Amino acid sequence: MRKLLIIITLFAVSVYASAQRSDMLVMDVDAITDAQLDTINTRKKLVINDYTMMGVQYGVGLSRVMWNPSQKQDLLFVPINVGVTVTTYAKMFGFMPYFGFQAGLFYAQEGYQFKYNEDKHYTYTIAGAEKAIIDVVEAPMLFQFHYDMWNFKIIAQVGCYAGYRLSIERFPGKTGSVSEDVRTSFLDTDRRWDYGIKGGAGFALVFEPLEIHFQASYKHSLSSLYEPDHASQYYYRYAYPSNIVVSAGVHYHLTKRTGKTKAEIKKLAKDMVYKKL
Repeated sequence: MRKLLIIITLFAVSVYASAQRSDMLVMDVDAITDAQLDTINTRKKLVINDYTMMGVQYGVGLSRVMWNPSQKQDLLFVPINVGVTVTTYAKMFGFMPYFGFQAGLFYAQEGYQFKYNEDKHYTYTIAGAEKAIIDVVEAPMLFQFHYDMWNFKIIAQVGCYAGYRLSIERFPGKTGSVSEDVRTSFLDTDRRWDYGIKGGAGFALVFEPLEIHFQASYKHSLSSLYEPDHASQYYYRYAYPSNIVVSAGVHYHLTKRTGKTKAEIKKLAKDMVYKKL
């Protein structure tokens, strides 16, 4: 009988102590502060939300033209490529968080520079110019693939753009001679409207709600700089400009990229406590 009383007493004490410990843990969870929530690690798997961001981008480029008939040329450095973008991410088939769309508006430069021939001492010219810089405005629409880690992202994108050639400046070079009436003016046979394909790849550093993007992109026009039959109605000539651009941009999250609300974090914390009991 004495042994039975001892066993019952020990069991009662054990149950009472366990209940007290449980009450204390529940009270502690309810009393968790915002600062304490920041120290709780509930990130077992990265879950990307459908989110939207807006950014500004600046880059420099190397420009050239695909000529027909072909001409010897140098790459032309152009220091201006600046724009704003809006990017929206969504899950393909409802569960693949790797895709999105990006629309933008850019002000940029492109152009051409013919190569000077040291042997023959002449080069090809257009309106007497061996070099020209064209200011353009363009609006790209790109399909984007992205692979996210906590603070790092890999990006690839491809799509199309539409644009307009705003102004031109022609330079005579060593053998050319540009008249003043065409030095900063388009010819009647020049094309102003532009369109083509654009794509690129890069990476981003993510510090929510900011992302810093570094990208290399390629743009190829499908609109010739001039009318193909401007010199002859029997022999067509084409000039399709292209640009290689290296850029950096800062993007701000307009909606939440990852994470849960404070109420959801508290619920997760409670669940973690009860699983330990």
